[in-house]
Amino acid sequence: MVKSGKPAEGLGINTFLTHCGNDPYEYHGFVNPPVIRGSTVLFKDAATMATENQKYTYGTHGTPTTTALCEAINQLEGSEGTILVSSGLAAVTVPLLAFLEKGDHILFVDTIYFPTRRFANTMLKRLGIEVEYYPPHIGADIAKLIRPNTRIIFTESPGSNTFEIQDIPAIVKAAHAQDVIVMMDNTWATPLYFKALDYGVDITIHAGTKYPSGHSDVLFGMVSSTEKYWKQLYDSYSALGMCVNSDDAYLILRGLRSMGLRLNHHQQSALTVARWLEQQPQVARVLHPALESHPDHELWKRDFKGASGVFSFVLAQGGTTEAHKLLDTIQLFGLGYSWGGYESLAVHVQLGDRTVSANDYEGPVIRLQIGLEDTQDLINDLQQGLAAIS
Repeated sequence: MVKSGKPAEGLGINTFLTHCGNDPYEYHGFVNPPVIRGSTVLFKDAATMATENQKYTYGTHGTPTTTALCEAINQLEGSEGTILVSSGLAAVTVPLLAFLEKGDHILFVDTIYFPTRRFANTMLKRLGIEVEYYPPHIGADIAKLIRPNTRIIFTESPGSNTFEIQDIPAIVKAAHAQDVIVMMDNTWATPLYFKALDYGVDITIHAGTKYPSGHSDVLFGMVSSTEKYWKQLYDSYSALGMCVNSDDAYLILRGLRSMGLRLNHHQQSALTVARWLEQQPQVARVLHPALESHPDHELWKRDFKGASGVFSFVLAQGGTTEAHKLLDTIQLFGLGYSWGGYESLAVHVQLGDRTVSANDYEGPVIRLQIGLEDTQDLINDLQQGLAAIS
């Protein structure tokens, strides 16, 4: 929503998150920016109104509260500008609508977030967009799929639910050689653990619902762009009438302050639980890229600075009955679709929608979000669940 300056060099991430986004002395010294709710903005005279020559003109174009959040995200991403939208899914759909038109071709990684696939297969196809899916490990060979009308390559790394790592630099190189835009859903790693624009991605997408919020009480999305594509993104966003309320922006800004500490705790706890699961006879494999056993571990280690708290594991045998038995036995894991909050969650993953990356897993795939609970309590809970299906 706004352009922003660069943060001070050399700061640790928690120091940076503590101080980014707003100047307290602009608000009489208060360390948090005020929550300014509003639609109507008054102009001081007719000439100013005619030219709209003032910082704020109407509520849909931002408030000091949303400006503070955009400043923080721009500094965190290293972006030219950021737009704020009402959900993580809206953060996917708005940039797609901003850059695609009838007759364009778009390449989606086959392991994308299911609502993204649903939007592609319904809305985009209805608008006359050619939609094609590619396998997550394609790397530089993505060049073979680029057509004269290819406009966007959409990436998500790790892959949704099964956590394949994409070679983003190789995809970017192939895309930019033919002037194709690269977008990335970077919700899993956040810019703390993978700074997408530094790897050549043009537009990075982040569901603020997840780790920036951290408390399972806000739906939110952010889209950040390089200078090349910022104006078109912002103009399209404005034309669509998309905006967020200041209360939600304030909650995301507040969540950012502790995100580094929380994310590190999620990371360590998830790795502890994942390594324990690897040793259990009821588990065929654990799908977590930070584990040495993961086939993409070296690629993850090359590009990522850390891992979040979400991963999956595969039961050694069984089907829906066994998956449901496990989920109904565990007590500390809520059964819910989201993640990034303080509470642990579990879900039986369905993968039948994939077209070019199908994998014959040994049994049901269970995705876990590891929250802020004590890891031994979570392990004891999972142990009961695994015992129930033995």
